[in-house]
This record gives sequence, structure tokens and C-alpha cells, in this order.
Amino acid sequence: MFRSFFFAGFECATGYNSSGKWIDQICATHHDKHADEDYQRLCEVGIYAAREAVRWPLVDKAGQYDFSSVEPFVRASEKYGMDVIWDLFHYGYPGDIDVFSEEFPRRFADYCYAAAKYLCPKSGRPHYFTPVNEPSFFAWAGADVGRFAPHCQGRSQELKVQLIRAAIAGINAIRSVLPDARMVNVDPICRVVAPLDRPDLAAEADHYNEHVVFEGWDMLCGRRCPELGGSRAHLDIVGINYYWTNQWELGKPEVALPESDPRLSPLRDVVRMVWNRYGGELLITETAHVDEKRAGWVHYVAQEAEAMLAEGIPLRGVCLYPILGMPEWHEPERWTPMGLWDLVDNQATLSRELCGPMYEALQFAQRLETKHWLYRQQAAAREIADAAAAI
Repeated sequence: MFRSFFFAGFECATGYNSSGKWIDQICATHHDKHADEDYQRLCEVGIYAAREAVRWPLVDKAGQYDFSSVEPFVRASEKYGMDVIWDLFHYGYPGDIDVFSEEFPRRFADYCYAAAKYLCPKSGRPHYFTPVNEPSFFAWAGADVGRFAPHCQGRSQELKVQLIRAAIAGINAIRSVLPDARMVNVDPICRVVAPLDRPDLAAEADHYNEHVVFEGWDMLCGRRCPELGGSRAHLDIVGINYYWTNQWELGKPEVALPESDPRLSPLRDVVRMVWNRYGGELLITETAHVDEKRAGWVHYVAQEAEAMLAEGIPLRGVCLYPILGMPEWHEPERWTPMGLWDLVDNQATLSRELCGPMYEALQFAQRLETKHWLYRQQAAAREIADAAAAI
């Protein structure tokens, strides 16, 4: 799908965190100041695509649009030939509108239309958009446990439906400008297991794994709540966010299953479950580990991706997200070493320091990528030769 199978994600969350403090991760990591250098670094390590942000609250001022905050990323992506998936709504929304209001989807669609018009002449390459990032997670975080605005409890299902309604309206608006635009609809894929001492909860865990975790995508493709207007074309490319924290015991969502737990499903099985349900092309749109486990995680994901490709699962890429270290959403004074580059405060700015072990793991993974590219070329050549022989 892109020039490189492994691509980068710049953490771009905006909004009000659990303490009611405004966060802007693009600003916090100085990516807005160093867009050109950040993209140059990607090219130097063989990465040629990125998830990038149009920050809705910065662009939309009471329905008037100013895209100057996007321009540095557009210029850098064009200069270095980067394919970009433009993330249009990453938790933060304009403060003058109620996310639960009937007006909200229309306001979002107008903004999406304006963003598509702005980006349309900027690139001759295919256009990729994520209209609403992680609607399922955001619905839980914003309307069940109050970690982001709108800081509600007990309204997660209502917010999820509203976010999907907005996403569908936004997709329609984008495609009225760019009919061939591709949508990358991103959500976490999670899996729960029954506690060892509560086998009676196995059916509840199965229900979560087989139904609840898919609700957002099901609504986008029209399988659930068809009155929202979703279709398989709206869902388009399924973007799967998967971290080491995405499997846990039922009732313990903050405690990840340990690596040694035999109940832990391999990543290939989790992704295959998504593919069997929807078909079509897939991307792993977020994946990472922290500290000294970063390199091992890249090795693991690369090996799982190799197995998926060998099986014929149309996995089109893996996004290392975040590509830069970042401050925690709810503890912005605490930085997490999670990316290919750590950020170091040298007083003048935040310098980027390459994580050597993770880079070595990425180089190994890129060799696997090259091997599979050659394999696919050889397989295609054999098919052509066989067809010619049959004639």
C-alpha cells in the first residue's frame, strides 16, 4: 500500500485530559517545530509513510477554517515523498459544540469537507484519511470513565453511536471532494479471558470478544445500526491498534496478561479474526512497547506479520506508534520512552535520540519485508508463466 511496509505514527491526541487540562501531543513533542527534520529521519531509516494529524480544535474556529497548523506537515511530506494517513479527529473537538448534539455530525462533516478541499491539490499521490480515531476507546474513555472530555459516565454507547454517525457523515463529505480517497478506520482490537477461578465467566468473555469489541466497525459497515447509513465502502481499510496491553482478564482492563500466560492469543490469531469478519485490506495502525522491551516487540510483530502474509492475510503495513517518545496524556510531566526516537530536553528544544536496539530490530524486520516482496514477485511471475503455458 505504501513505499514501506513499516511506517510511522506521530502521536497527535488533543483534548482535555482526566484533570481537565488541555493536551496537544504534536505541540508537546515539538513535532510541529521539527516536521521537516522528523520526516528526514524517517527516510534515513527506510520509512516512507506516516500517520499525521489535522488537529480539529486548532483548525476549526466556530466554523471558520485555518489550516496553517497543517502546512508544515504537508510541506515535509511532499518534500520527502511521504504517503500520509491524515487523522482528522483524535479525541479533541471544538469547545463551542456539544459532542452529543444533533449538530455535531454536521459540523464534523463540514470540517471534513474543508480538510479534503485543502489537501486535495497538495499531493498527486493517493489520499488516506482516518475520520474518527478509535471511536470505541474514545467512547469508553470520554463517556464511561471520564478520562477525556466530555468527562461523562454511563454514556459510552450513546457516544459511540454519535461518533460513528459523525464518521459516516465525514466520509461522505470527503468523498464528495475526493471520490477515490481511502478510509482507514482505526480502533483497538482487544481480547479478554475469564479469570482462572471464574470459568463461569467464559461465556461473557466470548460475548465481548465476538461482539462488543467489533461494535464500531460493525456500525461503520452497516452490519449493526444500519439506520446510521454505514456500508462496507465506508469501513474500507480496517486499521487495527494493538499493544501488549490489549489482552486482559475480564474485569481487569488495566492489567495486561503476562507474556507467559497460555491464555494469550498470538497477534496473527487476533488479526485473522478481524479479517474473517470483514475481509478486505488491513493495517496495523498502532503498535509499540516501552523501555527495553521495544526491540523485542518489533521482532515479535515482524514475525507475526510474516506469518500473516504467508497465510494470505492482506496485511498492508505496520505502523510504529508513537514513533517519538511522548508525555503521558494524564501525567504530562511524565515522559514514556516508547518510540524509535527518545526525546531529550536540552533546554533549547527536544532533541531526538535514536533507540539503537529498536532500530536494529526494525532493520531485521525490513529484511523480512524485502524477502516477502521478492517472494510475491516470484509468485506473480509463476502465475503469468503458468497462464501463458496453459494458452
